[in-house]
Amino acid sequence: MYLKLACFLFLVFPLIAQDVLVIDVRTTQEWQSGHLEEAQHIEWQDILSISESVSKDKEIYLYCRSGNRSGKATKILIDAGYINAINAGSIQEASNLLRSKIIK
Repeated sequence: MYLKLACFLFLVFPLIAQDVLVIDVRTTQEWQSGHLEEAQHIEWQDILSISESVSKDKEIYLYCRSGNRSGKATKILIDAGYINAINAGSIQEASNLLRSKIIK
């Protein structure tokens, strides 16, 4: 069953990825050292700055260095009513999950 799900996600994820928001919640220095190609940069403690421009049902992937800060940012968004906020973990885990390049 897991293999079928993984194959399904592998085939359809590029279609899904076109309509998601990817946010790097690390520091500016970390962002400048490399980030995912399509990511936006918002430090985790400022994550609610998206509330004016991003709908609460938008699929949002958050990542950081280890998954800790992105976990905090995800919780903040969920507590604020965002229903599709996802902690993608570390930058490498997010790169693998989203099939996205890390650019420097």
